[in-house]
Amino acid sequence: MIKNIIFDFDGVILDSVPVKTEAFRLLFKAFEKTLVDEFIAFHLRNGGKSRYVKIKYFFEELLSQKISDEDVSSMASQYSELTKTELAKEKYIIQDAFEFIQQNYQKYNMHIASGADEKDLKYICDTLNLSQYFLSINGSPTIKDEIVTQILNDNHYTKDETILIGDSINDFQAADLNGVKFYGYNNLELSQDHQYLNSFSKINFT
Repeated sequence: MIKNIIFDFDGVILDSVPVKTEAFRLLFKAFEKTLVDEFIAFHLRNGGKSRYVKIKYFFEELLSQKISDEDVSSMASQYSELTKTELAKEKYIIQDAFEFIQQNYQKYNMHIASGADEKDLKYICDTLNLSQYFLSINGSPTIKDEIVTQILNDNHYTKDETILIGDSINDFQAADLNGVKFYGYNNLELSQDHQYLNSFSKINFT
């Protein structure tokens, strides 16, 4: 019996991917377009990874340049300025997921484990009055599989009573590393190899 639900945020609760993709294009606008396009493809494949990991990837893997943690943090702050205020608007809430959360938050123990920056994540959730539905809201720079481990340990949850719902392969990996069941959502590629939710209105946790 499922008692605990860990939600990814971007692409599951908030339709933020287009906004964040455009923000990355603006962040790297001074660089060659083909490299930026290659980076965007990486960004879209790795929805569950943090901006810190992605910025480092751009410099170290695509440009073959070292980048300091200070410079990564500086660029992450610029990225935050490009996204945080815009995403704190109701129009980006995914209603299918939100209605389920609103109707069931007293039935399940609900948590957020996101690749988004934790400060931005909490700001957006507070602004949109989403925080009230979750027992914890966690984001980067802590990596997602460690967040899931922390949620399980801090709350003494049983793994077979816990699921993670996400829209990327990184979400599946975080669930798999922690031995909890994974449900894909809002990414049809995940439906090929994983249990998949077409809609929260038709949910059937087994």
